[in-house]
Amino acid sequence: MRILVLAEHDNIRLKPLTARLLGAAQQLGAAADLLVIGAACQAVAEQGALLAGVARVRQLDAPHYAHFSVENLAMVLAQLAGSYTHVLLPATPFGKALAPRVAAMLDVAPVSGVTAIVAGDCFVRPTHAGNVLETVLCPEPVKVLTLRPAAFAAAGQQLPAVIESLAPGPEMGVSRQVAQQRTNSARPELATARVVVAGGRGLGSADAFRDLLEPLADCLGAALAATRAAVDANYASNDLQVGQTGCAVAPELYIAIGISGAQQHLAGMRDAKWIVAINTDPEATIFKVADLALVGDAHEIVPQLVAALRG
Repeated sequence: MRILVLAEHDNIRLKPLTARLLGAAQQLGAAADLLVIGAACQAVAEQGALLAGVARVRQLDAPHYAHFSVENLAMVLAQLAGSYTHVLLPATPFGKALAPRVAAMLDVAPVSGVTAIVAGDCFVRPTHAGNVLETVLCPEPVKVLTLRPAAFAAAGQQLPAVIESLAPGPEMGVSRQVAQQRTNSARPELATARVVVAGGRGLGSADAFRDLLEPLADCLGAALAATRAAVDANYASNDLQVGQTGCAVAPELYIAIGISGAQQHLAGMRDAKWIVAINTDPEATIFKVADLALVGDAHEIVPQLVAALRG
């Protein structure tokens, strides 16, 4: 068994979810090669070399990898993947864009959204908006998998593994990035946060989303999240969306505020260890999955919670 894990990073720092992919690789029972593709990304390769379970870091460094063009990355990943039995990618927009392209180039069927590993060729993933867990037998010679990072424990640390520099592939020139807008946040990354504070359309406005959720998230050191309805109503940005078409999370604590509990949203958060829900409707679907249900007005309850947390 030979495993290749694709690192997700910003050319400066390795994203924490990569450690979770390596944790999944350990469940397969073999050390993994970590593939780092980027521009001026030596620091990322060095960070990856310290993660437990990494046999070696394989690094491709070239200017045309700076913006992680799917066309450029898919080609080189497919070329390398042929010598592995398993290729692991995160079930993030980054990984979801790459996996089907790589699988098509290898002429294999990918397995997406994996949340558990049963055996080297057997995997579990949610389907039907998270209401059904499907066990998938994958006979492909190269198993291209996207994994939900929150479903796996993060790998620890080790002595540095060797870093191997590879010759970069050619620039495909199919598309190019013309602009980039960065946002800086002190909050933890949503996909791997231990605590998530989420808001829905029931909050009523973007101002309420900001004024109620941000102080609570600050008190708890939590990531912010939103339902698709809240995103569509412009209460929050798209990168905060949790659900079937957004990010899937499994934090230790998930606080759902003003969220009715549509199946599409539940599919992205029902694996949380503890779920606290605040809603004015006692019949809200969210209460069926909540460990603690608070029936009442979030505009009254949340400020009281914040005051209590601040002491």
